[in-house]
Amino acid sequence: MLDTLRSGAKSWISKLLIGLLVISFAIWGISGDLLNVGGDQVATVGDRKISIVEFDNAYRRELDTIGRNIGRPLSTVEGASLGIPAQVLGRLIAEAALNETADQYNLGVSDQELVRLIQEAPAFQAPGGGFDRALLARVLMANGLTEDAFVAERRLLEERRQIADAISGGLATPAAMLEAFNQHANEERSVDYVEFGADQAGEIPAPTDSELTTYFEANQDMFRAPEYRKVALLSLTPERLARPDEVSEDDVRQEYQASGDRFGEPERRRILQIPLGDAAAVEAARTALSEGKTFDDILAERGLTEAQVELGNMARTDLLDPAIAEAAFSLAEGQTSDIVEGRLTSVLLKIAEITEAHQSPLEEVAPELRKEIALRQAQREVLDLHDEIEDARAGGATLQEVAERFSLTLDTPAAFDSAGKDEAGNAVSLPEVNDLISDVFESDVGIEADMLQLGRDGFLWFEVREVVPARDRTLDEVRQQVVDAWTAEQRKARLDDLAASIVEEVRGGKSLQDVATERSLTVASASGIKRNGANGPLPASAIPAVFSGPVGTLGTAAREGDRRLVFRVTGATAPAFFREAGEIAALDQRLADALQNSVIGQYVGEREARLGVSVNQANINRVLGQGGS
Repeated sequence: MLDTLRSGAKSWISKLLIGLLVISFAIWGISGDLLNVGGDQVATVGDRKISIVEFDNAYRRELDTIGRNIGRPLSTVEGASLGIPAQVLGRLIAEAALNETADQYNLGVSDQELVRLIQEAPAFQAPGGGFDRALLARVLMANGLTEDAFVAERRLLEERRQIADAISGGLATPAAMLEAFNQHANEERSVDYVEFGADQAGEIPAPTDSELTTYFEANQDMFRAPEYRKVALLSLTPERLARPDEVSEDDVRQEYQASGDRFGEPERRRILQIPLGDAAAVEAARTALSEGKTFDDILAERGLTEAQVELGNMARTDLLDPAIAEAAFSLAEGQTSDIVEGRLTSVLLKIAEITEAHQSPLEEVAPELRKEIALRQAQREVLDLHDEIEDARAGGATLQEVAERFSLTLDTPAAFDSAGKDEAGNAVSLPEVNDLISDVFESDVGIEADMLQLGRDGFLWFEVREVVPARDRTLDEVRQQVVDAWTAEQRKARLDDLAASIVEEVRGGKSLQDVATERSLTVASASGIKRNGANGPLPASAIPAVFSGPVGTLGTAAREGDRRLVFRVTGATAPAFFREAGEIAALDQRLADALQNSVIGQYVGEREARLGVSVNQANINRVLGQGGS
């Protein structure tokens, strides 16, 4: 079709595929008219239909894109659970509304302009420059598009862009708005503050029976016993199946013989090496040796210490130069070599110390080898036994029957709540399996639950044996918990009252320093505080109050551990505002994009309302494989 637009014309992939137009409703995709098949549609916008095929293709392309990003494919059912079909349908409806509007306004784009736009696309330029038609063909084939369909969609896209540009093109961020955002993000404040905790609350007397009963009855939900579940767990792992005692001595011996240096240390030598960088140095060293001088004499003549020439305690394989390695490991302890010609330089060697090779005896490492062999054997057994267990469960066998049949251990941990804790509030020891607790609480007695993956090589099955319903506890059951909660509430009230009284005294004319001195507290200062930054000593809960008023603003904030702060704003610094500055310019662009998106989104919503939109949920369900309506 490009050839019919202009002889020899070349094209590039739809911006549907490269996402060039960025607007909130993403006006992309194959138009409804292009793929409408047999009158079946998932939606109608005015006179324009969105076909089942179009929706199915768009949905699957979206799933493919997400699948590539997360590293695994998504099924249509998984996508539906994430709300992706609604997003895809919303995008297609928005496109259809704009396509219908473009028809009503008689918008279009000339063949010459369309060819130019296609051929000048940066995404499809050859490495040496110029449009690459072969690249276009490959991408179209990969996405199941023909060139005719692509060109038709590209024309629709340009028509939609004309509408978008007419509505929002050139829409800029108002200076006052940009400055307000910059002020909000970068204004800095300084404060003086005092901090105090439980010590200032004083001793909290024990509650009377009447106070405790009243508090308990008013807060009974806090002490309610949650639902607990008792389960049976069948774990199938190599560790559980391994039988080290059954591994033969011959197998252990063969494993040991095949282990090489694993259970030993090779011979090591502490090597001293004097590098001889050029021919003159080599000749000088050779002369010194012929005169009977020792390695240490040559070292001293060069002004070097032993520490400067020591290579370390080296194994033969640690030495990269074969010639040096051969020479070093042919010398006796304390012996000096002749001149050794290495690959990169000549050297003189001395062996300062030799550590003999050591191999742990078989008897010492046999238990470890026996466990490893048994574990390897068990890994093969796990898969076979897994299939047999699944067959038994499919035949109606309970986990107890399965455990007895295959001589496995059935675990029955203490009943636990949705947090994995027992009735005493202690964590119950459970297998480390993702979603085990949530799956237990989604199941029920008599329900056959799905198998779970246990570690890398294991499997876990569970049965809910009993559901212990949630209930109201009596005061006697939780008396100490109620006392602790009542005491904590009293302490909190006292600290809040103290903070409020400090604020009132400062408002009454006293300085924060005077009030702090009267209460044996210390005034501290903090500066450079921003709304969205790391604010040093101040907790995050204090920041909104710090920026809630002008300089002089007083406020309080709570910190973890029954700590309270009372602060006074002592300064505020407005940020500089230069619209062209890097950070502000980037903010300007983001805000302008958001404004344009908002305007276009409102326009599309209005057009959809005027044109009328109907959705065929039954056909959507067919695409999603859900059946029914």
